[in-house]
Amino acid sequence: MDPASLALACVGIALGGFLKGATGAGAPVVGVPVLALIFDVPMAVAIFSVLNLCTNIWQSWTFRNEVTERRFALTFAATGAAGVIVGSVLLATLPVPILMAALALVVFGYIGLRLARPDWYLSRDRGRKMGATVGFVGGVMQGAGGLSAPVSVTFLNALNLSRAEFIGTISVFFLAMSALQIPTLAALGILTWDRVILALAALVPMFMGIAVGSWSAKFLSKRAFDRVILTLLAVIASKLIWDAWNSGILG
Repeated sequence: MDPASLALACVGIALGGFLKGATGAGAPVVGVPVLALIFDVPMAVAIFSVLNLCTNIWQSWTFRNEVTERRFALTFAATGAAGVIVGSVLLATLPVPILMAALALVVFGYIGLRLARPDWYLSRDRGRKMGATVGFVGGVMQGAGGLSAPVSVTFLNALNLSRAEFIGTISVFFLAMSALQIPTLAALGILTWDRVILALAALVPMFMGIAVGSWSAKFLSKRAFDRVILTLLAVIASKLIWDAWNSGILG
């Protein structure tokens, strides 16, 4: 790898880490496309599977005492893991770009609602009742299209969690995804020992980015954090529309 490519990879990973440190989510949205430009998509996904596992173990442990609804968080994560299995099966039979484009429209609708009615939130009681179902749907989307954030992040944002509780809850959910993804990628020959070693080296810029992101987040008010999450959701939803367009489904 030439120095310019190495620098670009480190910057992409560090930026993903910054977003992860500040919000608890979004690292693959930035990092995977950058690594895919330098290497290829399978290698980018393989490297980030290890990065996701390590960062979510760290954040779920760091913010463990901030999660007030532990039963909810564990149920949310467990049903998400079950959904990944179902989504992986559906991947071979469903037109995933159409599903993702439809999901993007739902996310944009949610963003519009929040902008029009900033004080609207789901109650905790409603969230408990919906948690298992939403977790499962998020897992299905992860298994079928590789992206659960439009479901999981949107749902947790609607519950009006504090930044610390949001990160603690979403990290457990993402951790469950990673725990299933890594053995699957290894069995498929996508995650090799060479790529594991590269991923471990990539932890350096990743955690540097997380440290800066965590520090920066101390200066974010609850309202500002909420806007950052909505912006992240808008970027993710736009990417889903773009991917669907490039697939030829919408073109």
